[in-house]
Amino acid sequence: MQYFPNIRSLTVAVLMVLLSATAPGKAAEIELTQATIIELNAAMDAGALNSEQLVQRYLDRIAAYDQQGPTLNTVMHLNPNALARARELDLERKTTGRRSPLHGIPVIIKDNLDTADMPTTAGSFMLDGSLPPDDAFVVQQLRDAGAIILAKLNLSEFASGGALNSLGGVIANPHHLGRTPSGSSGGTGSAIAAGFASMGLGTDTGGSVRGPSSANGIVGLKTTHGLLSRDGVVPLALSFDTVGPMTRSVTDLAVSLGVMTGVDPADKSTQKSTGKSYTDYSQFLDADSLKGARIGVARVFMGDDGEVDWLVESALQSMRDAGAEIIDVEFPDWLLESRGKFYRAIRYPEFKAQIAEYLATLDGDYPKDLEGLISEAMTLNAAREDGVIPNPSRWSLMQKEVKATDLEGFEYQAVKKHALPLVAQTIAGLMNSNTLDAIVYPTSSSPADLIERPAGTSEPGSGGSPVILANLSGFPDLILPIGFTGRGMPVTLSLMGTAFSEPRLIGLAYALEQRLQAIRTPVHTPPLPGSAIRYD
Repeated sequence: MQYFPNIRSLTVAVLMVLLSATAPGKAAEIELTQATIIELNAAMDAGALNSEQLVQRYLDRIAAYDQQGPTLNTVMHLNPNALARARELDLERKTTGRRSPLHGIPVIIKDNLDTADMPTTAGSFMLDGSLPPDDAFVVQQLRDAGAIILAKLNLSEFASGGALNSLGGVIANPHHLGRTPSGSSGGTGSAIAAGFASMGLGTDTGGSVRGPSSANGIVGLKTTHGLLSRDGVVPLALSFDTVGPMTRSVTDLAVSLGVMTGVDPADKSTQKSTGKSYTDYSQFLDADSLKGARIGVARVFMGDDGEVDWLVESALQSMRDAGAEIIDVEFPDWLLESRGKFYRAIRYPEFKAQIAEYLATLDGDYPKDLEGLISEAMTLNAAREDGVIPNPSRWSLMQKEVKATDLEGFEYQAVKKHALPLVAQTIAGLMNSNTLDAIVYPTSSSPADLIERPAGTSEPGSGGSPVILANLSGFPDLILPIGFTGRGMPVTLSLMGTAFSEPRLIGLAYALEQRLQAIRTPVHTPPLPGSAIRYD
Protein backbone atom coordinates (compact mmCIF):
# COMPACT_ATOMS: atom_id res chain seq x y z
CA MET A 1 0.00 0.00 0.00
CA GLN A 2 1.25 3.50 -0.81
CA TYR A 3 0.84 6.39 1.61
CA PHE A 4 1.40 9.99 0.59
CA PRO A 5 0.67 13.06 2.73
CA ASN A 6 -1.77 15.53 1.16
CA ILE A 7 0.35 18.49 0.14
CA ARG A 8 -2.59 20.83 0.70
CA SER A 9 -2.52 20.02 4.39
CA LEU A 10 1.05 21.22 4.91
CA THR A 11 1.67 24.48 6.70
CA VAL A 12 3.04 27.55 5.00
CA ALA A 13 6.25 27.06 6.98
CA VAL A 14 6.78 23.55 5.66
CA LEU A 15 5.92 24.62 2.13
CA MET A 16 8.56 27.32 2.34
CA VAL A 17 11.11 24.70 3.32
CA LEU A 18 10.12 22.58 0.34
CA LEU A 19 10.29 25.55 -2.01
CA SER A 20 13.61 26.73 -0.64
CA ALA A 21 15.15 23.41 -1.63
CA THR A 22 14.75 24.38 -5.27
CA ALA A 23 14.83 28.20 -5.20
CA PRO A 24 17.99 29.50 -6.94
CA GLY A 25 20.49 31.08 -4.61
CA LYS A 26 18.68 30.00 -1.45
CA ALA A 27 19.70 27.29 0.98
CA ALA A 28 17.54 25.56 3.54
CA GLU A 29 18.90 24.51 6.92
CA ILE A 30 17.22 22.09 9.28
CA GLU A 31 18.42 21.23 12.75
CA LEU A 32 18.05 17.48 13.18
CA THR A 33 16.25 17.68 16.53
CA GLN A 34 13.69 20.11 15.11
CA ALA A 35 13.17 18.61 11.66
CA THR A 36 9.82 17.05 10.84
CA ILE A 37 9.53 13.87 8.83
CA ILE A 38 8.26 15.96 5.92
CA GLU A 39 11.36 18.17 6.10
CA LEU A 40 13.64 15.13 6.28
CA ASN A 41 11.99 13.77 3.14
CA ALA A 42 12.48 17.13 1.44
CA ALA A 43 16.19 16.98 2.25
CA MET A 44 16.41 13.43 0.92
CA ASP A 45 14.54 14.37 -2.25
CA ALA A 46 17.00 17.24 -2.73
CA GLY A 47 19.94 14.83 -2.44
CA ALA A 48 21.33 16.56 0.67
CA LEU A 49 20.61 13.64 2.98
CA ASN A 50 20.07 9.92 2.77
CA SER A 51 18.72 7.37 5.19
CA GLU A 52 22.14 5.97 6.04
CA GLN A 53 23.35 9.42 7.07
CA LEU A 54 20.17 10.05 9.04
CA VAL A 55 20.50 6.77 10.93
CA GLN A 56 24.12 7.58 11.73
CA ARG A 57 23.20 11.02 13.07
CA TYR A 58 20.63 9.51 15.39
CA LEU A 59 23.13 6.84 16.46
CA ASP A 60 25.59 9.63 17.23
CA ARG A 61 23.05 11.30 19.50
CA ILE A 62 22.34 8.01 21.26
CA ALA A 63 26.08 7.46 21.75
CA ALA A 64 26.54 10.97 23.12
CA TYR A 65 23.63 11.08 25.53
CA ASP A 66 22.23 7.66 26.40
CA GLN A 67 25.07 5.84 28.17
CA GLN A 68 27.37 8.80 28.72
CA GLY A 69 26.91 12.51 29.30
CA PRO A 70 23.48 12.79 30.94
CA THR A 71 23.16 8.98 30.74
CA LEU A 72 19.45 8.94 29.96
CA ASN A 73 19.44 5.13 29.83
CA THR A 74 16.58 4.87 27.36
CA VAL A 75 17.89 2.20 24.98
CA MET A 76 17.55 -1.50 25.77
CA HIS A 77 18.60 -2.89 22.37
CA LEU A 78 20.14 -1.20 19.31
CA ASN A 79 19.37 -2.73 15.94
CA PRO A 80 22.75 -3.95 14.59
CA ASN A 81 21.35 -4.03 11.06
CA ALA A 82 19.99 -0.46 11.02
CA LEU A 83 22.70 1.02 8.81
CA ALA A 84 22.58 -1.88 6.36
CA ARG A 85 18.81 -1.57 6.14
CA ALA A 86 19.16 2.16 5.55
CA ARG A 87 21.47 1.52 2.58
CA GLU A 88 18.92 -0.89 1.11
CA LEU A 89 16.14 1.66 1.48
CA ASP A 90 18.29 4.40 -0.03
CA LEU A 91 18.76 2.28 -3.13
CA GLU A 92 15.05 1.51 -3.25
CA ARG A 93 14.19 5.22 -2.97
CA LYS A 94 16.42 5.93 -6.00
CA THR A 95 15.12 3.08 -8.12
CA THR A 96 11.39 2.78 -7.31
CA GLY A 97 10.61 5.73 -5.04
CA ARG A 98 9.33 6.00 -1.49
CA ARG A 99 7.02 3.40 -0.02
CA SER A 100 5.53 5.97 2.36
CA PRO A 101 6.52 9.16 4.22
CA LEU A 102 8.33 6.87 6.69
CA HIS A 103 10.58 5.38 4.01
CA GLY A 104 14.10 5.33 5.45
CA ILE A 105 13.00 7.13 8.61
CA PRO A 106 14.38 5.73 11.91
CA VAL A 107 11.79 4.93 14.57
CA ILE A 108 12.21 3.59 18.10
CA ILE A 109 9.80 1.37 19.99
CA LYS A 110 9.02 0.38 23.54
CA ASP A 111 10.45 -2.98 24.55
CA ASN A 112 7.06 -4.56 25.06
CA LEU A 113 6.33 -4.70 21.32
CA ASP A 114 7.52 -7.92 19.71
CA THR A 115 10.40 -7.83 17.24
CA ALA A 116 11.64 -11.05 15.67
CA ASP A 117 15.16 -9.66 15.20
CA MET A 118 15.69 -8.14 18.66
CA PRO A 119 14.76 -9.34 22.15
CA THR A 120 11.44 -8.30 23.70
CA THR A 121 11.80 -8.30 27.48
CA ALA A 122 9.10 -5.97 28.85
CA GLY A 123 11.97 -4.63 30.95
CA SER A 124 12.20 -7.73 33.11
CA PHE A 125 15.26 -9.84 33.89
CA MET A 126 12.84 -12.75 33.86
CA LEU A 127 12.44 -12.36 30.06
CA ASP A 128 16.07 -11.49 29.33
CA GLY A 129 17.01 -12.55 25.80
CA SER A 130 13.50 -13.57 24.78
CA LEU A 131 13.10 -13.56 20.98
CA PRO A 132 9.42 -13.64 19.97
CA PRO A 133 8.37 -15.78 16.99
CA ASP A 134 7.49 -12.76 14.83
CA ASP A 135 6.96 -8.99 14.78
CA ALA A 136 4.03 -7.28 16.40
CA PHE A 137 1.46 -6.31 13.76
CA VAL A 138 2.21 -2.57 14.04
CA VAL A 139 5.96 -3.26 13.87
CA GLN A 140 5.48 -5.18 10.64
CA GLN A 141 3.37 -2.33 9.28
CA LEU A 142 6.19 0.09 10.04
CA ARG A 143 8.72 -2.13 8.29
CA ASP A 144 6.37 -2.51 5.31
CA ALA A 145 6.15 1.29 5.12
CA GLY A 146 9.93 1.48 4.91
CA ALA A 147 10.60 2.63 8.46
CA ILE A 148 13.80 1.47 10.17
CA ILE A 149 13.42 0.05 13.67
CA LEU A 150 16.47 1.68 15.23
CA ALA A 151 16.12 0.57 18.86
CA LYS A 152 14.01 -1.05 21.55
CA LEU A 153 13.47 1.20 24.56
CA ASN A 154 13.50 1.06 28.32
CA LEU A 155 10.17 1.07 30.18
CA SER A 156 8.44 0.36 33.43
CA GLU A 157 8.61 -3.37 34.10
CA PHE A 158 5.70 -5.12 32.41
CA ALA A 159 4.44 -1.63 31.53
CA SER A 160 3.43 -0.70 35.07
CA GLY A 161 4.92 1.31 37.92
CA GLY A 162 7.75 3.85 38.02
CA ALA A 163 10.20 4.60 35.20
CA LEU A 164 12.62 1.76 35.98
CA ASN A 165 12.88 -1.99 35.66
CA SER A 166 15.00 -4.90 36.79
CA LEU A 167 16.79 -5.41 33.46
CA GLY A 168 17.35 -1.88 32.15
CA GLY A 169 17.49 0.17 35.33
CA VAL A 170 16.33 3.76 35.90
CA ILE A 171 15.41 6.12 33.05
CA ALA A 172 16.25 9.85 33.23
CA ASN A 173 14.39 12.93 32.01
CA PRO A 174 16.46 15.01 29.53
CA HIS A 175 14.94 18.27 30.78
CA HIS A 176 15.98 17.63 34.39
CA LEU A 177 18.02 14.59 35.37
CA GLY A 178 16.57 14.61 38.86
CA ARG A 179 13.00 14.36 37.58
CA THR A 180 11.17 11.29 36.36
CA PRO A 181 10.35 10.79 32.67
CA SER A 182 7.21 9.03 33.94
CA GLY A 183 6.03 5.56 33.05
CA SER A 184 5.46 3.23 31.57
CA SER A 185 6.66 4.47 28.16
CA GLY A 186 9.32 6.56 29.88
CA GLY A 187 12.12 5.39 27.61
CA THR A 188 10.16 6.41 24.53
CA GLY A 189 9.25 9.78 26.01
CA SER A 190 12.80 10.60 27.08
CA ALA A 191 14.37 9.33 23.83
CA ILE A 192 12.02 11.24 21.55
CA ALA A 193 12.49 14.43 23.55
CA ALA A 194 16.27 13.90 23.31
CA GLY A 195 16.09 13.50 19.53
CA PHE A 196 17.09 9.84 19.20
CA ALA A 197 14.65 9.23 16.32
CA SER A 198 11.81 10.88 14.43
CA MET A 199 9.00 8.85 15.97
CA GLY A 200 8.58 6.45 18.86
CA LEU A 201 5.94 3.95 19.87
CA GLY A 202 4.55 3.60 23.34
CA THR A 203 1.67 1.67 24.83
CA ASP A 204 -1.06 3.06 27.05
CA THR A 205 -3.22 1.13 29.50
CA GLY A 206 -3.64 3.73 32.22
CA GLY A 207 -1.72 6.78 30.99
CA SER A 208 1.54 5.22 29.82
CA VAL A 209 1.84 7.23 26.59
CA ARG A 210 0.42 10.41 28.07
CA GLY A 211 2.41 10.60 31.31
CA PRO A 212 5.79 10.32 29.54
CA SER A 213 4.68 12.68 26.77
CA SER A 214 3.82 15.24 29.43
CA ALA A 215 6.91 14.75 31.60
CA ASN A 216 9.24 14.99 28.59
CA GLY A 217 7.40 17.74 26.73
CA ILE A 218 6.49 15.94 23.50
CA VAL A 219 3.38 15.14 21.46
CA GLY A 220 1.69 11.82 22.18
CA LEU A 221 -1.53 10.03 21.31
CA LYS A 222 -3.48 7.52 23.31
CA THR A 223 -5.38 6.08 20.35
CA THR A 224 -9.00 4.99 20.26
CA HIS A 225 -9.27 1.41 21.50
CA GLY A 226 -9.28 -0.65 18.30
CA LEU A 227 -7.58 1.88 16.00
CA LEU A 228 -4.20 0.11 16.15
CA SER A 229 -3.55 -3.59 16.65
CA ARG A 230 -2.12 -4.95 19.92
CA ASP A 231 -1.10 -8.30 18.41
CA GLY A 232 2.44 -8.97 19.59
CA VAL A 233 2.29 -6.50 22.48
CA VAL A 234 3.08 -7.87 25.93
CA PRO A 235 -0.36 -7.38 27.52
CA LEU A 236 -1.21 -5.47 30.65
CA ALA A 237 -4.99 -5.44 30.20
CA LEU A 238 -6.40 -5.85 26.70
CA SER A 239 -9.63 -4.07 27.57
CA PHE A 240 -7.51 -0.93 27.94
CA ASP A 241 -4.24 -1.60 26.08
CA THR A 242 -3.51 0.68 23.14
CA VAL A 243 -0.47 1.49 21.00
CA GLY A 244 0.30 5.11 20.21
CA PRO A 245 2.87 7.33 18.47
CA MET A 246 5.08 9.79 20.36
CA THR A 247 6.77 12.59 18.40
CA ARG A 248 8.22 16.10 18.57
CA SER A 249 5.43 17.62 16.48
CA VAL A 250 1.78 17.10 15.62
CA THR A 251 2.87 16.87 11.97
CA ASP A 252 5.07 13.84 12.69
CA LEU A 253 2.30 12.23 14.68
CA ALA A 254 -0.18 12.67 11.83
CA VAL A 255 2.29 11.41 9.22
CA SER A 256 3.14 8.32 11.29
CA LEU A 257 -0.30 7.29 12.47
CA GLY A 258 -1.81 6.33 9.12
CA VAL A 259 0.78 3.70 8.23
CA MET A 260 -0.23 1.67 11.30
CA THR A 261 -4.03 1.63 10.98
CA GLY A 262 -6.02 -1.25 9.54
CA VAL A 263 -7.94 -4.33 10.62
CA ASP A 264 -5.78 -7.14 12.03
CA PRO A 265 -7.40 -10.61 12.06
CA ALA A 266 -5.33 -11.41 15.16
CA ASP A 267 -6.85 -8.51 17.13
CA LYS A 268 -10.65 -8.44 17.07
CA SER A 269 -10.74 -4.96 18.59
CA THR A 270 -9.50 -3.50 15.28
CA GLN A 271 -12.76 -4.52 13.62
CA LYS A 272 -14.26 -1.48 15.37
CA SER A 273 -12.10 0.74 13.16
CA THR A 274 -13.65 -0.47 9.90
CA GLY A 275 -14.68 2.60 7.93
CA LYS A 276 -13.42 4.88 10.70
CA SER A 277 -9.66 4.94 10.16
CA TYR A 278 -7.41 6.62 7.61
CA THR A 279 -4.09 5.85 5.97
CA ASP A 280 -3.25 9.57 5.80
CA TYR A 281 -3.92 11.74 8.83
CA SER A 282 -1.78 14.59 7.53
CA GLN A 283 -4.84 15.78 5.57
CA PHE A 284 -6.27 16.98 8.89
CA LEU A 285 -3.39 19.35 9.67
CA ASP A 286 -5.34 22.60 9.43
CA ALA A 287 -4.03 25.72 11.16
CA ASP A 288 -7.58 27.14 11.21
CA SER A 289 -9.13 24.15 12.99
CA LEU A 290 -9.82 26.12 16.18
CA LYS A 291 -12.06 28.62 14.41
CA GLY A 292 -15.63 27.86 15.50
CA ALA A 293 -14.55 24.92 17.68
CA ARG A 294 -16.27 24.29 21.00
CA ILE A 295 -13.80 23.16 23.66
CA GLY A 296 -14.84 21.85 27.06
CA VAL A 297 -12.57 22.44 30.06
CA ALA A 298 -12.50 20.01 32.99
CA ARG A 299 -11.27 22.35 35.73
CA VAL A 300 -11.69 19.64 38.35
CA PHE A 301 -8.20 18.48 37.32
CA MET A 302 -6.65 21.88 37.97
CA GLY A 303 -5.68 23.60 41.19
CA ASP A 304 -2.66 21.53 42.26
CA ASP A 305 0.06 23.76 40.80
CA GLY A 306 -0.13 27.45 40.00
CA GLU A 307 2.36 27.33 37.14
CA VAL A 308 0.53 24.47 35.44
CA ASP A 309 -2.78 26.30 35.83
CA TRP A 310 -1.30 29.49 34.41
CA LEU A 311 -0.06 27.70 31.31
CA VAL A 312 -3.41 25.98 30.84
CA GLU A 313 -5.23 29.31 31.08
CA SER A 314 -2.76 30.79 28.59
CA ALA A 315 -3.47 27.95 26.16
CA LEU A 316 -7.21 28.42 26.60
CA GLN A 317 -6.85 32.12 25.81
CA SER A 318 -4.86 31.25 22.70
CA MET A 319 -7.75 29.01 21.64
CA ARG A 320 -10.19 31.85 22.18
CA ASP A 321 -7.99 34.15 20.14
CA ALA A 322 -8.09 31.57 17.34
CA GLY A 323 -11.89 31.60 17.33
CA ALA A 324 -12.76 28.75 19.69
CA GLU A 325 -15.46 28.89 22.32
CA ILE A 326 -14.41 27.62 25.75
CA ILE A 327 -17.06 25.95 27.93
CA ASP A 328 -16.53 24.71 31.49
CA VAL A 329 -17.75 21.12 31.94
CA GLU A 330 -18.12 18.86 34.96
CA PHE A 331 -17.86 15.10 35.11
CA PRO A 332 -20.40 13.40 37.40
CA ASP A 333 -19.21 12.83 40.96
CA TRP A 334 -19.93 9.10 40.74
CA LEU A 335 -17.57 8.82 37.76
CA LEU A 336 -14.73 10.65 39.48
CA GLU A 337 -15.19 8.62 42.65
CA SER A 338 -15.46 5.19 40.98
CA ARG A 339 -13.00 5.44 38.08
CA GLY A 340 -10.08 3.94 39.99
CA LYS A 341 -12.16 1.00 41.23
CA PHE A 342 -13.48 0.31 37.74
CA TYR A 343 -9.95 0.43 36.38
CA ARG A 344 -8.48 -2.02 38.89
CA ALA A 345 -11.44 -4.39 38.58
CA ILE A 346 -10.39 -4.92 34.96
CA ARG A 347 -6.62 -4.33 35.07
CA TYR A 348 -5.63 -6.87 37.72
CA PRO A 349 -7.67 -9.89 36.52
CA GLU A 350 -6.72 -9.32 32.90
CA PHE A 351 -2.99 -9.11 33.54
CA LYS A 352 -3.14 -12.31 35.57
CA ALA A 353 -4.85 -14.19 32.72
CA GLN A 354 -3.34 -12.51 29.68
CA ILE A 355 0.33 -12.49 30.68
CA ALA A 356 0.13 -16.29 30.92
CA GLU A 357 -1.24 -16.42 27.37
CA TYR A 358 1.66 -14.28 26.13
CA LEU A 359 4.29 -16.29 28.01
CA ALA A 360 2.95 -19.47 26.40
CA THR A 361 4.04 -18.13 22.99
CA LEU A 362 7.71 -17.90 23.99
CA ASP A 363 10.39 -20.48 23.40
CA GLY A 364 12.91 -21.05 26.15
CA ASP A 365 12.96 -21.54 29.88
CA TYR A 366 10.81 -18.57 30.92
CA PRO A 367 8.11 -18.40 33.60
CA LYS A 368 4.78 -19.64 32.33
CA ASP A 369 2.38 -17.54 34.40
CA LEU A 370 2.15 -14.78 36.99
CA GLU A 371 2.88 -17.16 39.83
CA GLY A 372 6.08 -18.19 38.04
CA LEU A 373 7.11 -14.56 37.60
CA ILE A 374 6.61 -13.91 41.30
CA SER A 375 8.62 -17.00 42.26
CA GLU A 376 11.55 -15.97 40.08
CA ALA A 377 11.39 -12.34 41.23
CA MET A 378 11.81 -13.51 44.81
CA THR A 379 15.25 -14.92 43.93
CA LEU A 380 16.65 -11.40 43.37
CA ASN A 381 17.04 -9.11 46.37
CA ALA A 382 20.18 -7.12 45.47
CA ALA A 383 21.92 -5.77 42.38
CA ARG A 384 23.91 -8.29 40.33
CA GLU A 385 27.26 -7.76 38.66
CA ASP A 386 25.58 -7.77 35.23
CA GLY A 387 23.51 -4.70 36.18
CA VAL A 388 20.24 -6.46 36.97
CA ILE A 389 18.52 -4.80 39.93
CA PRO A 390 15.57 -5.68 42.15
CA ASN A 391 12.26 -3.92 41.47
CA PRO A 392 10.22 -4.48 44.63
CA SER A 393 7.61 -1.82 43.88
CA ARG A 394 6.50 -3.53 40.65
CA TRP A 395 6.84 -7.03 42.01
CA SER A 396 4.79 -6.22 45.09
CA LEU A 397 2.01 -5.11 42.75
CA MET A 398 2.12 -8.59 41.25
CA GLN A 399 1.03 -9.90 44.64
CA LYS A 400 -2.20 -7.92 44.22
CA GLU A 401 -2.62 -9.00 40.62
CA VAL A 402 -2.21 -12.69 41.41
CA LYS A 403 -5.00 -12.48 44.00
CA ALA A 404 -7.45 -11.07 41.46
CA THR A 405 -10.48 -13.06 40.37
CA ASP A 406 -10.49 -14.89 37.08
CA LEU A 407 -12.23 -13.44 34.04
CA GLU A 408 -15.48 -15.14 34.97
CA GLY A 409 -15.66 -13.37 38.33
CA PHE A 410 -18.87 -11.44 38.95
CA GLU A 411 -17.16 -8.11 39.66
CA TYR A 412 -15.02 -8.30 36.55
CA GLN A 413 -17.99 -9.26 34.41
CA ALA A 414 -20.19 -6.51 35.87
CA VAL A 415 -17.60 -3.80 35.26
CA LYS A 416 -16.72 -5.12 31.80
CA LYS A 417 -20.31 -5.45 30.58
CA HIS A 418 -21.96 -2.55 32.34
CA ALA A 419 -19.59 -0.03 33.96
CA LEU A 420 -17.27 0.52 30.99
CA PRO A 421 -20.13 1.13 28.51
CA LEU A 422 -21.69 3.44 31.10
CA VAL A 423 -18.49 5.49 31.35
CA ALA A 424 -18.20 5.76 27.57
CA GLN A 425 -21.85 6.76 27.15
CA THR A 426 -21.60 9.30 29.96
CA ILE A 427 -18.53 11.06 28.53
CA ALA A 428 -19.94 10.95 25.01
CA GLY A 429 -23.24 12.30 26.32
CA LEU A 430 -21.47 15.14 28.11
CA MET A 431 -19.70 16.06 24.89
CA ASN A 432 -22.73 15.68 22.65
CA SER A 433 -25.07 17.64 24.92
CA ASN A 434 -22.62 20.54 24.89
CA THR A 435 -21.73 20.09 21.20
CA LEU A 436 -18.05 19.80 22.10
CA ASP A 437 -15.20 19.00 19.76
CA ALA A 438 -12.93 18.00 22.67
CA ILE A 439 -12.56 18.15 26.44
CA VAL A 440 -9.23 19.53 27.65
CA TYR A 441 -7.37 19.41 30.95
CA PRO A 442 -3.75 19.36 32.12
CA THR A 443 -2.35 15.90 31.38
CA SER A 444 -0.62 16.10 34.74
CA SER A 445 -1.77 18.62 37.33
CA SER A 446 1.84 19.20 38.41
CA PRO A 447 5.26 18.95 36.70
CA ALA A 448 7.27 15.72 36.68
CA ASP A 449 8.06 14.36 40.13
CA LEU A 450 11.50 13.94 41.62
CA ILE A 451 12.96 10.71 40.27
CA GLU A 452 13.09 9.03 43.69
CA ARG A 453 9.42 9.59 44.42
CA PRO A 454 7.91 7.36 41.69
CA ALA A 455 9.81 4.29 42.92
CA GLY A 456 6.88 3.38 45.11
CA THR A 457 4.06 4.81 43.05
CA SER A 458 0.94 2.72 42.72
CA GLU A 459 -1.27 2.10 39.72
CA PRO A 460 -2.74 5.16 37.97
CA GLY A 461 -6.22 4.00 38.89
CA SER A 462 -5.56 4.63 42.57
CA GLY A 463 -5.01 8.38 42.39
CA GLY A 464 -6.49 11.56 41.04
CA SER A 465 -5.10 11.42 37.52
CA PRO A 466 -7.60 12.33 34.81
CA VAL A 467 -6.01 10.15 32.16
CA ILE A 468 -7.74 6.84 32.94
CA LEU A 469 -11.06 8.28 31.77
CA ALA A 470 -9.83 7.77 28.21
CA ASN A 471 -8.86 4.17 29.03
CA LEU A 472 -12.18 3.34 30.69
CA SER A 473 -14.11 4.81 27.76
CA GLY A 474 -11.73 3.69 25.00
CA PHE A 475 -11.60 7.27 23.71
CA PRO A 476 -8.57 9.02 22.15
CA ASP A 477 -6.49 11.55 24.10
CA LEU A 478 -3.89 13.71 22.34
CA ILE A 479 -1.12 15.35 24.37
CA LEU A 480 0.28 18.73 23.33
CA PRO A 481 3.09 20.72 25.00
CA ILE A 482 1.84 24.19 26.01
CA GLY A 483 4.82 25.67 27.85
CA PHE A 484 7.36 25.38 30.65
CA THR A 485 7.50 26.17 34.33
CA GLY A 486 9.98 28.70 35.68
CA ARG A 487 12.39 25.84 36.41
CA GLY A 488 12.20 24.54 32.86
CA MET A 489 9.82 21.61 33.24
CA PRO A 490 7.35 20.99 30.41
CA VAL A 491 3.57 21.21 30.83
CA THR A 492 1.07 19.65 28.43
CA LEU A 493 -2.62 19.80 27.65
CA SER A 494 -4.78 16.74 27.00
CA LEU A 495 -7.39 16.90 24.25
CA MET A 496 -9.89 14.05 24.62
CA GLY A 497 -12.53 13.26 22.03
CA THR A 498 -15.05 10.53 21.34
CA ALA A 499 -14.19 7.24 19.63
CA PHE A 500 -12.23 7.58 16.38
CA SER A 501 -12.16 11.38 16.56
CA GLU A 502 -8.39 11.44 15.96
CA PRO A 503 -8.81 13.57 12.80
CA ARG A 504 -10.52 16.35 14.74
CA LEU A 505 -8.08 16.15 17.66
CA ILE A 506 -5.11 16.30 15.29
CA GLY A 507 -6.53 19.40 13.63
CA LEU A 508 -7.20 21.16 16.92
CA ALA A 509 -3.81 20.26 18.36
CA TYR A 510 -2.02 21.33 15.20
CA ALA A 511 -3.75 24.70 15.20
CA LEU A 512 -2.85 25.30 18.85
CA GLU A 513 0.71 24.06 18.30
CA GLN A 514 1.24 26.63 15.56
CA ARG A 515 0.23 29.40 17.94
CA LEU A 516 2.17 28.21 21.01
CA GLN A 517 5.33 26.67 19.52
CA ALA A 518 6.11 25.19 22.95
CA ILE A 519 8.43 22.26 22.17
CA ARG A 520 12.10 22.74 23.05
CA THR A 521 15.26 20.65 22.75
CA PRO A 522 16.12 19.56 26.32
CA VAL A 523 19.00 21.34 28.01
CA HIS A 524 20.87 18.07 28.62
CA THR A 525 20.72 16.91 24.98
CA PRO A 526 21.64 19.92 22.79
CA PRO A 527 22.34 19.64 19.06
CA LEU A 528 25.66 17.99 18.25
CA PRO A 529 28.22 19.94 16.22
CA GLY A 530 27.55 19.67 12.51
CA SER A 531 24.09 18.14 12.94
CA ALA A 532 22.26 20.75 10.86
CA ILE A 533 21.10 19.53 7.46
CA ARG A 534 21.86 22.04 4.70
CA TYR A 535 20.87 21.87 1.08
CA ASP A 536 20.40 24.18 -1.89
